[in-house]
Amino acid sequence: MDVLLGSIDVRELLSTQDIEESSPLSAPDLHLLIDRLQIRSLHIKQKVRDYILSHQTEFFQIFSTCSDSVTQTEEISTDLSNILQLISNNNIDIEIRDASKEICSVKRDLKEKKELLSLVQIIVSLVERLKVVKEDLKVGKLVNAAEVLRDLKTDLLIHGDREEVGDRREPVVFELLRKEWLDCFDDFQEVCVRVVSNAISFDSGNGRLRVLFKLSIEKMKDVELHMVLTAMEVAGVLDYGLAKVADLMVKHIIIPTVKVDCNFHLVEELLPNSEQMDEAILCLVVSSSDSTVDSANIYSRLIQFIKFIHKTVCFQNSRWMTCFGRLTWPRISDLVISKFLSKAVPDDASKVAEFQKIGELTTEFEASLKDLMFISVTDKKDEKLSSFVQNVEVHFAARKKKEILANARNLLLHFDSANPSDYTIKHPSSKGHEIAGIISEKPVSLLFLPERCIVSKAASQLMELVHQALQDVCLSSARVALVFYHAARDALFLYEAIVPVKLQKQLDSVTQIAVLVHNDCLFLAQEILGLAFQYRPDFPSCIKEQAVFVDIAPRFHQMADELLQKQIQLVCINLEKAIDGADGFQNTHQMQQYESAKSSIDQVVFILEKVRSIWEPLFLQSTYKSSMSCVLDFVFSIITKDILLLDDMAAEETLQLQRLIYLTLENLSSVFESVVSVNVEENAQDDATPDPLDVLVPSLRKLRKLADLLDMSLKTITASWESGELVSCGFTPSEVENFIKAIFTDSPLRKECLWRIESVSLYHN
Repeated sequence: MDVLLGSIDVRELLSTQDIEESSPLSAPDLHLLIDRLQIRSLHIKQKVRDYILSHQTEFFQIFSTCSDSVTQTEEISTDLSNILQLISNNNIDIEIRDASKEICSVKRDLKEKKELLSLVQIIVSLVERLKVVKEDLKVGKLVNAAEVLRDLKTDLLIHGDREEVGDRREPVVFELLRKEWLDCFDDFQEVCVRVVSNAISFDSGNGRLRVLFKLSIEKMKDVELHMVLTAMEVAGVLDYGLAKVADLMVKHIIIPTVKVDCNFHLVEELLPNSEQMDEAILCLVVSSSDSTVDSANIYSRLIQFIKFIHKTVCFQNSRWMTCFGRLTWPRISDLVISKFLSKAVPDDASKVAEFQKIGELTTEFEASLKDLMFISVTDKKDEKLSSFVQNVEVHFAARKKKEILANARNLLLHFDSANPSDYTIKHPSSKGHEIAGIISEKPVSLLFLPERCIVSKAASQLMELVHQALQDVCLSSARVALVFYHAARDALFLYEAIVPVKLQKQLDSVTQIAVLVHNDCLFLAQEILGLAFQYRPDFPSCIKEQAVFVDIAPRFHQMADELLQKQIQLVCINLEKAIDGADGFQNTHQMQQYESAKSSIDQVVFILEKVRSIWEPLFLQSTYKSSMSCVLDFVFSIITKDILLLDDMAAEETLQLQRLIYLTLENLSSVFESVVSVNVEENAQDDATPDPLDVLVPSLRKLRKLADLLDMSLKTITASWESGELVSCGFTPSEVENFIKAIFTDSPLRKECLWRIESVSLYHN
């Protein structure tokens, strides 16, 4: 059969070897090929026949097996047909289906009952264990109770002492069990705390701390303190159990011990019986000497107390000692700092070195606490005392800063403490006017102005504090210098924060206090600008760049400007109200209207005289000159404007108006002299200066000229306009024209004069 396994290449049957594969075969070749194929076919058939004959037995067995298979298949088909017929006739499939469902249901019920049985067994076990806890608590088997509670906590999946159990999708019984566990846990904590409280007590009457190592409470006999602490540790409530004891120790032992004036010492008493030690006592015994103890004694008493706790309460257990330290050390360290170390901080920089001994004792004290495992060896947060003494320079600086700010605050709060009746000027003819109890002893120099300034004692002394603080900056280390620098800045800010609020009522009116505060702000601004130039070269190099004051000076300049403008505004408001009483100076030829206008002028003069008496003694000369000139210009402008607005004036009325103007100027002569005298002093070497009052108060010249116009002839008025004299005094064409129309009746001459005035105006325009 091997011949059948391969393919036949017809070209191999040809004898010619030169035939190319791509060339077509000829007819003779094809006949030859057919003959040879027939021969090959006969040969193959002979091969097949020989193979079958040689394997006759095997082929017979194959054919027999096939026949048996066919027969068995027919029998199976017959049996299957019979079964199907039987099933279809008796509905057995329904019965099988129902039986199958019933079997499944029974198996499911059985599984559920097995699970419920297992759950019941678990619940019963948990309930029994909870009962064991309750029984153990009654008889004092606290360690066993703690272990059972710990295991139950895991089994009940309680992650906290107060686990919320309402959201779990579990049988209600587990929620009840958890609540029952919580109740047992509360009872356990209560029993432990009660035992510890009875075992560790303090008799304040005798000053004795008593520790019982074994005691009996109710049904609990011979309960050992060590066993109770072990039980609390097992249950994870050691912190809770010792919290009350820690409070007791701090209140009755630590607080009296850390007082600098403490006059007692600690005496330890151990009272063992014949077999073992039953209790220990620590007594606070009053010392025979009344002298106060030093830092070494304070630390030694604390170490003695902590060693007593280590031996009698914590039984030399490092974990228990660490727990007790965690509960008490924050308060102990704070008490030592507040009651002892902070008071030991030197008041003078030269005594800082003397604090070194206290620093060494403090470091040794904390090292002893680490040996006792009272504080952590690795946690730097527990080294609060060492950190404090290492930063004594900063604490010293902080105390000095507090003193500086306290002094500055007291100065500013007493700024207005004098009796208001003292706010009067002494020696009014002298330039050294004073406000009793408030101003500095003598005027102060301004760094960047040629004048001297009267300021308050508060401002003068405040700058002295600032200068002292900055001098300390130059002599101190970097950290201390930074504190003093901020103290100086904060002291200046206090003036800005306190004075405007405290003196708000005086600053909202025209008072000497307001003028004094203005001077203070100007003085402080000038001084602040010079601070950096004065002290920066001597500052420590690390703060030279950040130590600036230029940001503060503009704030005080602004305060000074605002106060000055407010004073001027308040005066102008009062003057405007007084002038309003003149009713526009109408009908002054009538006696009643004249008296009303005169009264208004008298009120204006009174206000200006009062303002002069307030301003002149305190303001800088240049400030007084500019401020009073501004006020005078304002009031003269209003008077001139009101008179020029009159539309019809009788001859007698013009005389009365002229009289009022002359009266005003005459009564204000002292005010004029105060402004002129200032200006003369400033310009004593300038003989070519024109009338200074007319320059400073432009409306004064206009008012004077208006008084002249009131009795001038029409031609004279026109000539004055044409010559430019009225223009130089500030008159406008419309004002002159309206003035002429109000005084002179209509006539060809008036028309001509008005035309000439208008022509000159058009020519100049």
